[in-house]
Order: sequence, then structure tokens, then C-alpha cells
Amino acid sequence: MNSLAEEWAWLLRALYTSLLYVTLPFALLRLYWRGRHDPDHRRRWGERLGFAPPLPQAGCLWLHAVSVGETRAALPLIRALQARYPAMLLLVTTTTLTGSRQVRDALGDRVHHVYAPYDLPGAARRFLRRARPRLAIIMETELWPNLLRRCAADGIPVLLANARLSERSARGYGRIRRLTASMLQDITLIAAQAQADAERFIALGAPRVRTVGNLKYDLVLPEGLLERGQSLRRELFGEKRLVWIAASTHSGEEEQILKAFEVIRRCWPALLLVLAPRHPERFDSVAACCRQQGFKLVRRSEQRPCELDTTIFLGDSMGELLLFYAAADLAFVGGSLVPTGGHNVLEPALLGLPVLFGPHMFNFSEAGERLLAAEAAWEVADATALAAVVERLLASSEWRRIVGDCGKAVVERHRGALRALLDCIDTLLG
Repeated sequence: MNSLAEEWAWLLRALYTSLLYVTLPFALLRLYWRGRHDPDHRRRWGERLGFAPPLPQAGCLWLHAVSVGETRAALPLIRALQARYPAMLLLVTTTTLTGSRQVRDALGDRVHHVYAPYDLPGAARRFLRRARPRLAIIMETELWPNLLRRCAADGIPVLLANARLSERSARGYGRIRRLTASMLQDITLIAAQAQADAERFIALGAPRVRTVGNLKYDLVLPEGLLERGQSLRRELFGEKRLVWIAASTHSGEEEQILKAFEVIRRCWPALLLVLAPRHPERFDSVAACCRQQGFKLVRRSEQRPCELDTTIFLGDSMGELLLFYAAADLAFVGGSLVPTGGHNVLEPALLGLPVLFGPHMFNFSEAGERLLAAEAAWEVADATALAAVVERLLASSEWRRIVGDCGKAVVERHRGALRALLDCIDTLLG
């Protein structure tokens, strides 16, 4: 960057940092407020200001995954790193409480976990002084100017792993091009999911980009998952009932799903809908919405089986989505009927389920397009289209099996990102 561009980047960074300091009290107040319903929000807040417990030894591998989706995607990489570098401590940070719980449930005490610091210069400095990482691995597109600048100043190489950048996000970063280019200069290597992602990063000023593939294709199903899914189906759902799961749903989607479900039940009255909202703070409101519309509901937290007249099973738990997929016949993946960007469609595909999603899939466009091209998925625009496709799929178990096999083949065909990422990490560690 030339001197004028550097001056502009410095000014933008200073403005950004000032705004963060102004909003910091509100961020802490929000944690306290959310703690009314879940006390864990009020705990360990010092970690968000960089006051993390010091690690017992220097030179850890630090991996950051903002929330549940990024953590699940990172699990194959985390396990591979533990096997490849058994003598090195592995520090995993998350931003959200749900991400923290995903780390705890999936990895227990096999890794060290703290919350990532807010992107304030002092917090970043304190965190790195305590963590003393040898390498920072940041999942997907978590770009924090002050943290990245501190890593560069401390000589800590940064790998942006499984990196994706939608056209929409690229336009947003383009509005602050000088600050974006400065951030990207501080990243040692960007390992992009697809060539289109790599080209967008390069257009924004990233000097070192490599296309390695999408780590989500390297998902390994937990041992015994299919058997546990079928057991759950027998014990809670009813073995002879067809099961449709609507997963990772957001506000504004449940109403459309319930509208479609009401239409479908005219021909399939025994169909059970498994509804799994994305955010746990919405469990109660979604349950109330279902009951207000006359549906008989059983919640996972009640630990009781569905009766014959139960129409909806609410998955109000964390870390069980794969289990619910394994107990279903077909899946709708949310965050896509509303402009959220979609969620991971490869998990139900690997489990052999026909997959449906809405038109807003900009965060998972490549995976969605590959499944559509293989006739393993359907894009639906609204409740009417959703009901029509679900009804067609329910009518033929053989067709569902063929579609599911096509989806599994797509996932298997595009594995390999994990090996490429490990090669990148070997190089950066020297």
C-alpha cells in the first residue's frame, strides 16, 4: 500500500476503534441482559476483554470459530491437528455462547477454550500475551482489524481457513476498501473454499490466496450416528411415521414452514415435523407459535415420546442436529427463506436425505448449486413451493433413496480440503 492509502487505512481503523469503545458498554450490558434467561452469558466476560487464563506453555495452535456452524465445520481440522501435532496445545476460541457449548460438547477437555476478545487494541494485546500462539487459524471470514494488526506486529502468522466471501459481503468490504486491503495484508495466507471466493479476496487487495476447497465436505459422521438416529426415531417419533425436519430456522421462516405443513397434512396426516430453530433463545417463542396455530407439540427437553396426535417435535437442544437428521426422511435447511444466507446443506446430504432450501443461499451458494446440479436438492421460493416438493418426495421412498444417494455422492466427490489445509499449516509452521 502507498503512503496515502496507509494514512486512509489508519484513519478508518482509528474511527472503527473509537466506535467500538463507544459501543463497549452496550455490548457488556447486552451480555448481562441476556443472562436473565441464561446465566452463562454473564460468566467469563473478562475473557472478552482479553483477560484469558494464561496457557501452561507457549507456542499453542490457536483456532477461532465464531459460532456453532463454524465450530462444526472445524471439527475434522481440530481432530487432525491433535493427531498431527500431539505435543502442541490447541486453543479454540468462539464468539458466541452456543459456539462455546459446541466446543465443550464435541471436544470436552481435549482442547483449551476461551472466548475471543472484542476487537479492541488492548484486549487483543492482552489475549495474545496470554495465549502466545505459534499460529492463528481463523475459520471462514472473521476479519477483525485490530486483532489482525496485533498478530502481524507480534510476528504471529495468520491462516484464514475455509475462507468464503459472497458477492454481497465483498460489496460491503468494498465500501471500506482501504481498511479491508490493510486487513488482508496482515493475513499470511487465505485458504479459500472456491475459486470465486479467491477472486473476490484478490480483488479486495489480498496478496496471498490459495483455493483449497470446502472443509465442510470433509465431515466425518460420528460413529454409530445412523443407529442412534433410528433408535431415537423408534423411541420418540414412532417407527412407522414419515419425518420431515426443518433445521436451523430463523425468525420469519417458521410461519412459512407451518403454512406448508398445514397443506401437506391434508394428504399426509401422520407426518411428523421436526422443527429445530437456529438460536436457543427462540425456542420458547417458536413453541408458542406452533401451539397458537393449533399444532400439538412435544419438546426434546421434555424427554417424552410423541403420541399419535403429536404433529411437531421441537428440537430445543444443542448439539443434536445431526442426530435429528439421522432420524428423518427429508430435510429443509433454514436461513434461506429469509435473507440470512443459508446454512450447511452438506450435513443432511451426507446422511442421504433429499434437501430443500430457499433462494437466499449466498453463504452456501457453491454447495447448493452442486446439489441442485446433481438433482439432490430443490430450491423453493415460498410456502406453496415448499409444500409441493415435500408432497412429491413423501410419495416415493425409492425416489427419496435415489435422491439421497446423489447427495452423498456429491459430498464424497468433493472431499480433500482437509488435506490441503494441513499442508498449508505445515508450511506456515515451518
